[in-house]
Amino acid sequence: MILGILATLLLAGLSLVTIGALGGGFTVGGPGSPGRACTVPSLSGTVVNVTLTNMGGPMMGGGGGPMSGGAMGLQADQATVAHGAVSFLVTNRGSITHEMVVLPLPESQLVGTRPIGGDAKIEETGTLGEASNTCAEGAGQGIVPGGASWVSITLKPGRYELLCNLPGHYAAGMYTQLTVT
Repeated sequence: MILGILATLLLAGLSLVTIGALGGGFTVGGPGSPGRACTVPSLSGTVVNVTLTNMGGPMMGGGGGPMSGGAMGLQADQATVAHGAVSFLVTNRGSITHEMVVLPLPESQLVGTRPIGGDAKIEETGTLGEASNTCAEGAGQGIVPGGASWVSITLKPGRYELLCNLPGHYAAGMYTQLTVT
């Protein structure tokens, strides 16, 4: 069953990339999904589809306070990409607002081990890009449930951490590594 779900997600992601590569935008969200549909323009370079999720929380009857989203995750459909232009299409499939930030990951650091401050966030100095503007590119107030955001940046070879830096989300597991060759 899990294999079938993964195959479906992979095919859906590849379909989005193919549609985007053929020119013109495409729509994310819409009927049956929370939030609103977003029309995404053609994205440049390699497109990495990032999915933001959470289970439980106030909108799902899980309690835990107004910022709680239950178990959280951030998944990218590619772990390695070639250097150069990279676009991130970030879709929020959770029940609360999320974002995605791109930070360089020093060679000596493991993903998910950045120090968390008193504000329940990590330091964002050196951020290379952010997708947190519902139905638009770049930084904003967060991606609402069912919404999407995107950012296009040029990446050099190295390791990068993709993460959600809303209070408590990094500590809840919203991060992944991207290697650029």
